[in-house]
Amino acid sequence: MAATILVVDDEKNIRRALRMVLEGSGFHTLEAGSAEDCIETLDSNEVDLVILDVRLPKMSGIEALSRIRKKPATRRLPVLMVSGHASVAEAVEAVQLGATDFFEKPLDRDRVLVTVRNALKTWQLQREVEQLRADAEHRYEMIGESAAIRELFAQLEKIAPTTGRVLIAGESGTGKELVARAIHRLSPRAEGPFIKVNCAAIPAELIESELFGYERGAFTGAQGRKKGMFELANEGTLFLDEIGDMSASAQAKVLRALQSGEISRVGSEKAIAVDVRVLAATNKDLEVEVQEGRFREDLFFRLNVVPILTPPLRERKGDIPLLAKGFLREFSLENGLREKPIDDDVLEELADRHWPGNVRELRNVVERMAILSGDRITVDDLPEEGVLSVGRRESGPPSDLPPTLDGSGGRLTLREYRSRVEKEYILQTLDEVGWNISRAATILGVERTNLHKKMRTYGIRRAEG
Repeated sequence: MAATILVVDDEKNIRRALRMVLEGSGFHTLEAGSAEDCIETLDSNEVDLVILDVRLPKMSGIEALSRIRKKPATRRLPVLMVSGHASVAEAVEAVQLGATDFFEKPLDRDRVLVTVRNALKTWQLQREVEQLRADAEHRYEMIGESAAIRELFAQLEKIAPTTGRVLIAGESGTGKELVARAIHRLSPRAEGPFIKVNCAAIPAELIESELFGYERGAFTGAQGRKKGMFELANEGTLFLDEIGDMSASAQAKVLRALQSGEISRVGSEKAIAVDVRVLAATNKDLEVEVQEGRFREDLFFRLNVVPILTPPLRERKGDIPLLAKGFLREFSLENGLREKPIDDDVLEELADRHWPGNVRELRNVVERMAILSGDRITVDDLPEEGVLSVGRRESGPPSDLPPTLDGSGGRLTLREYRSRVEKEYILQTLDEVGWNISRAATILGVERTNLHKKMRTYGIRRAEG
């Protein structure tokens, strides 16, 4: 489809000449004799580029450009400014307002066509990049309507616009990276880079060079200069995932960077200023890590300005059907497949499961069903609960399991039996650690607040131990 170009000039002959040049090269044109007509035309038509005269009656071309840039729909629209006698000040102002290029009359046909084609090509690339970014952000959207997730959304709306550092805690698979990306997306740094570092995946001897970069010859194999993650995240957000696994020496350097706003590459003493908002995440209890000497207390306080706890899936079970449908849609789009219908009883069964692996485990189960099912997903496609990724059921000595009968001799429901197992496992763990709540929570993989809540739910008191 031919690109549409709006030509704005109060001289009819100029408009006619430009129309002939452009339409002769395959473009579709619209015309406006004033800035006011230009704004009105843009409001009612799809336009790909504007050629705008600087000197117009009433509203000037400069003011029209300013209005075009203030409207979300036309903020990035390419605008070529034209003038027969513009001052240097007007040209500078036009560029500052975001003019794509600036022509002087009389217009040269070849230059007009080359500039128009280049501007349209750049505009098309920008739109493709924006679409790719939107698709990527859609993948990282947080889904849910439960009270727990609504409370989390409310927190994010308050936190994101600020510069405060955030420590995101929660069990594995609860979406800590999604929270970090949402904070970045809703912040004034949204146009800047979002750089993620998985501290647990990088060997201890390499973490410093990854974070801060290095100079040539800093160590064996350092063939050239390399920027670190702090520099790459400049004017954006640096997400330090699994920060509880960071080495002690790297912790010290990160602390200095947070205190001073400066970093030094490995092998250099030169300080480099960086403007970075740091978000950190962990599935460990950092307070326990501090107490046991594995994490610096001063770094913990620097990071823990605003703490966020991502709720486990078992505390937002009402969101499970929404999440399952969302994962199914996403999987179908990514693989170019028709989205399969999923039976309601499948969604009910999914919502009734425990999900120790949280949202990540649910995604894996949905993708497995999408691959192995027929034309629709039914209960026959559900993998058994507790089945490992290699297809084996988790085993444990049957003699260790609680009895399946209730006090009157009737069979327990699955939910009642699951609660009984959970209560006994909590009691057993508390006994093993001498009722140290923090250590028990770490072993069980839950936050202390969640463990206290479960103890109240099950009526667990030390006398029972």
